[in-house]
Amino acid sequence: MKKIRWGVVGAGTIANTFAADMAHVANAEVAAVAARNLDSAEEFAGKYGISKAYQGYEKLYADQDIDAVYIATPHTLHSRNSIDALKAGKAVLCEKPITTSAAECQELLGVADATGNYLMEAMWTWFLPALSKAKAWVDAGRIGELRHVKAELGYPKTYDPHSRLYDPSLAGGCLLDMGIYPIAIARYFTGKSPDDIHVVSRRAPNGIDDDVAMLFNYDNCIATLATSFRCKLPNTAYIIGTEGYIEIPHGWSARECNLYAMHEQIDSFTDNRRGSGFEFQIEAVSSDILRGRKESAVVTHAASLAFQQDMDHIREKF
Repeated sequence: MKKIRWGVVGAGTIANTFAADMAHVANAEVAAVAARNLDSAEEFAGKYGISKAYQGYEKLYADQDIDAVYIATPHTLHSRNSIDALKAGKAVLCEKPITTSAAECQELLGVADATGNYLMEAMWTWFLPALSKAKAWVDAGRIGELRHVKAELGYPKTYDPHSRLYDPSLAGGCLLDMGIYPIAIARYFTGKSPDDIHVVSRRAPNGIDDDVAMLFNYDNCIATLATSFRCKLPNTAYIIGTEGYIEIPHGWSARECNLYAMHEQIDSFTDNRRGSGFEFQIEAVSSDILRGRKESAVVTHAASLAFQQDMDHIREKF
């Protein structure tokens, strides 16, 4: 089987998850890694048996043996790194959020269109089998008509103005870092943008958002969403209809979902995956690239732009 040869840009936590889950993917392999510090790149390469380690990103972009690049750098570098990789002729999978604003996203999508190279935001949640099963239940009418979506992602993060999470120069804040997940879950099940958005937010001492509650209003449905650096939220998503509801524990990284009619559980699903869950996304994107596709049919360019537009509107209400 032909494999897509991936280059990883960045050697942090999320890059480690990507490389570790590659062991469970049949149509891809990590062939190179690049980091600002050569020691970090070499340590990463040694850990995962990667043959090439580069200091700086340009050498990886120029490597003719690399088919696709996974961008795992801080938020504010996503657009620049993605543009450079696209212009070098690489397919690109960029960590979420793909950019830090709708305007920046439109610029990036324009480059993808002009170069004709594949680009997708790494919204891995949308590839999880448990989310797919829950959506199939909704589409089959098993909860009746959709009325409510409840989703959240929050973990306490110690305030440190010098950390990436709280650094405004690195697009810190809970909305971009974690809030995009409940926003994505709402869009996954409603399939559209809200008619209007109501927001209550709190800020850290340096002004960075550290607690955000959002109410998305649709024609005949409401999404209640939240994200926080201040506290551990339940982090369970609920998809609620006129005849029942679906419970999705740890919705952003879901391994399972449960279907209820009133108080009675009537169905359940568990994916029994071997990795962290990134493997489903990696395999799907690698398949897209092997087939010559320029855009994912799952996480479309339009969906990524919509995420950014929603978050722009939310920030306007802080």
